[in-house]
Order: sequence, then structure tokens, then C-alpha cells
Amino acid sequence: MSNNALSSRDLAVVWHPCTQMKDHESLPMIPIRRGEGVWLEDFEGHRYLDAISSWWVNLFGHAHPYINACLQEQLSQLEHVILAGFTHEPVVALSERLVKLAPPGLTRCFYADNGSSAVEVALKMSYHFFRNQGQTQKTRFVCLQNSYHGETLGALAVGDVALYKETYQPLLMQSITVPGPDCFDREPGESCAEVALRRFEAMEQVLATQAEQICAVIIEPLVQCAGGMRMYDPIYLTRLRKACDRYNIHLIADEIAVGFGRTGSLFACEQAAMTPDYLCLSKGLTGGYLPLSVVMTTEAIFAAFYDEYQKLTAFLHSHSYTGNPLACRAALATLDLFAQTDVLGHNRHLAQVMGEALRDLQDHPHVAEVRQTGMIAAVELVKDKARKIPYPWQERRGLRIYRHALQRGALLRPLGAVSYLMPPYIITPEQIHWLADILREGITLATAD
Repeated sequence: MSNNALSSRDLAVVWHPCTQMKDHESLPMIPIRRGEGVWLEDFEGHRYLDAISSWWVNLFGHAHPYINACLQEQLSQLEHVILAGFTHEPVVALSERLVKLAPPGLTRCFYADNGSSAVEVALKMSYHFFRNQGQTQKTRFVCLQNSYHGETLGALAVGDVALYKETYQPLLMQSITVPGPDCFDREPGESCAEVALRRFEAMEQVLATQAEQICAVIIEPLVQCAGGMRMYDPIYLTRLRKACDRYNIHLIADEIAVGFGRTGSLFACEQAAMTPDYLCLSKGLTGGYLPLSVVMTTEAIFAAFYDEYQKLTAFLHSHSYTGNPLACRAALATLDLFAQTDVLGHNRHLAQVMGEALRDLQDHPHVAEVRQTGMIAAVELVKDKARKIPYPWQERRGLRIYRHALQRGALLRPLGAVSYLMPPYIITPEQIHWLADILREGITLATAD
């Protein structure tokens, strides 16, 4: 098998996600034959360092021997079974472990297949909770400017990335969008914490005046990933938790991308010492092996659905592959790896290396900001640095960096004008510096005219 042969077959039958397929008339498809550690390898032996963890899912590298062995063992026992009226050891064991690891008070686990589905579960569960309580007027949700929570219709409705949302606007429920707390546009001398507190005033006003209609606020704790890796101070989460309690509104924490060590703590909410009403997890949950998501919630919310059948209060949501045993076993193996070594301590060291490797880019005349939270580092290009005026999006400057990185043997898929590093936790300091060099070269090429 050659790269060209598989690419030709692919382009004849496959429709790829988040892709203008016409691009592949000039942008080569990269067929991958195998993966090992941080590396992906094509059919001709070219290797690519997976600097974005294959869309943020891969925590401990490709083809990890321990996760492989656990899955092989599970394959010989049970591949799948309906989770309605039946159960199995992997889903029970995973739920027990998640309850022990999650912020205190999250005692129930509801499973789905992917991140968007987890968000749908949380939205429906919040609305249904209040409906069961007789508060049928609570039908609306609040989200942050520039937020992203997935691409199913409910998840799109509580997001604010125009690229994803505008086309489908007529199909979406109307959410309430408030200014985001990220500190990209902070005033001179203003700290990120001060920006977060200033921006929280708009959230407070919305909650105070419309609480009777609002089911929940949904947020991505600390990092708005698909919204350009915009980052903000934990004080915003602290204030939001108190306000939601004050106004009888649920708080949904979408940690699908930032959970499991990405931000420096196992869960980003820990950095604000707060517990959400719903915690949505996916991506790194299975170490990048299999689709699985979970919504964790409280005993009080669970109790609102627990009643005699005739009351019709049961939660109405299901997926055919809910709690799939193979996916749960991969998740258990992933949690084992956290337990066996000091992953978070090691990540702190790698995060420091990442920051040092990218620091000098802050002085580049077309870099607006180098920002970092834990194992996520982002570099944002602009046409005018002093006024933070972006390049026209049609110029696709980030794509130039992507092309250069592929030529050098690295996968650095951009978010518009934002290039970022979000690598597996097994990356070495030397590999981080190598990626920084590639990024530096790519930025020079992308801003040359």
C-alpha cells in the first residue's frame, strides 16, 4: 500500500470532518499506517509528531502497551451489552473510580458516546430536573462569548464560535450569551484576574434579572479550546459557582477537552476549588482509544428523577453503545496510568519546558500573544500587533504553518490564526523544543508577506 493509493481510495468515498474537501486538490491527504508513542507513521515511512494529541484525546501515546493489553483482555470477555437493565464490571469500576477522583459531591455517572452527546445529556438533564420540580418556566441556558461545546444542535446552541454556529442558526434554540472572561483584550496593566472580575459583572446581571427562566450556565473551565485557546483566571469560576447557588441555577462544566491533567490539575475545576452540578468528560477519558463520555452529577439531581414509574419522571436519554465495556476498560487503564506514576508532577515540568521554548515568540512582530495553561500552549498571529488587528481570515496564515510543520514531520493543526501545542504527556523536553523550532520557522514563513 502506498500513500497515493490509499489517498485516492479515500477521496472517492470519505467525507472528512471540519474540512473543505476541495482543499485536498492541493493539500495532500496524510494516510497513517501505524502509531507509536508520540509518533504517527504513513505508508512510506514518514513520521509525524502528534503535537495536538489527535484532536486532544491521546494522553499517553499511541499503541500504549498497557492499554493495549487491557483491551485485549476485555475483548476475550465482553465486547458490548445493553446498559438498560444490565450492567458489567468495567462500567461499575469506572464509575466508582471517577466518583473518588472528581470534585466532591459528584456521585452519579451517566454515560454517552462523545463530547457533544455529553453536553446534550447535561442540557436535557438540567431542564428535566427543573421540570420535575414544577419549574417549567426554566428553559434557557447561558453561555460565554467565544465558547464551544460541540456540534450537535443542542451543543451548537450553547456555543458562540461563528464558524460553527452561523450556518445552522435557524435550527437552534436561543441561548443567552455573555462576554467571556479571557484576558486577550485586557487593558494595559490589567491582570487576568481583574479582567475576569470585570467581565463577570455582565454574567451577574443576566443571572440576577433572568434567573426564573434559566436552567444552567455552561462553561469550559480555564480554556476555551476550539474558540482559539483563549484562557482565563479561575476567579471567574469561583464567582460563577456562588452566583449559580444564589439564583438557583445549575452550573455545567464542560471539561471534555481540559479534563484529565491538561490544565495542570486532574480537573480544571479544582483550581477554583468548586464543584459543578454537571461535569462533562470525554476525549482523554479513554486515553484516545475509544469513544466514551460521561456526565457526572450530584445525588440531589439524581433524586429528582427517582420515583415510581407512573410519575413519568425518569430521564429520557440513551445511546446504543452507552457504557461500552471496551471503552470503559480503556478508561480504567488510562486512570491506572495516572495512579502508577506522578503524571501531574511530570506535566508541571513539561509545561515549564513548553513555556520556556515558546517565550521568545512573544517578541515576534506578528505574534499578539503567547499564552499557556498547563499542557496547553497557544500562539496567536495578528497583522498589527499594537492594535491586535487580525489577518484577514481568507489568507489562512495558520494553514501555512500547518503545511510547513507536515514537511518537517509534525502535526500542528491550527485554529485559524492560532497555532498550539497540546501534546501527549509522554513527550520529551527535546521534542518540545523541536516543535517550538518548527513553529518558529512556520510563523516566519506565514508572516513573510
